[in-house]
Amino acid sequence: MGMSSDQYFAPQPTSPSAPTTHEVSVRRLRFVLAGDRGVFNRGDLDWGTRVLVENADVPSGSTLLDLGCGGGAIAVALATLRPDAVVWAVDVNERALDTTRRSVELNSLTNVRVASPADVPADVRFDGIWSNPPIRIGKAELHAMLLEWLGRLSDAGSADLVVHKNLGSDSLAKWLVAQGHQVERRASKQGYRILHVRRTIKT
Repeated sequence: MGMSSDQYFAPQPTSPSAPTTHEVSVRRLRFVLAGDRGVFNRGDLDWGTRVLVENADVPSGSTLLDLGCGGGAIAVALATLRPDAVVWAVDVNERALDTTRRSVELNSLTNVRVASPADVPADVRFDGIWSNPPIRIGKAELHAMLLEWLGRLSDAGSADLVVHKNLGSDSLAKWLVAQGHQVERRASKQGYRILHVRRTIKT
């Protein structure tokens, strides 16, 4: 595993910090990303994140979210693709937030807000969400997290979630539909599916 006993979704990783930086090329963009122990994605982009960034439509609107930001790869990609938008990068893991802040600085981005879930003002609504969600936290926690943040989409907003079929992308899609969301299955590469999710506006 190489993760020691740490889970990347723990609020406080126990392993000693070992910061890294690495260059990444994706979608004709080049960034430098920070990494660390106990933080998801400390090497090159993982396949799920790469499939999402390369294949999802770039969201429109002024307020975007990287949910479960890890080392900040998605936030950096969104902020680079949409320099006119504000991108929130949210994670429960404090070391991930520190790592994302480093990634943002390494790319000289000024339009990213790095925050723990509690630090995102309650009235903020998101026009677009990109997420490689932490499936391994377990179904109950995952569902609670998605309900909370998908519930904060603006009326015209949409989310793109990348989930491997072996980790339950089909059952997650069914569950989202049962919760009243519209779900479209998009690109599938290396077994990763992108679920494009919109809110069904209740009239």
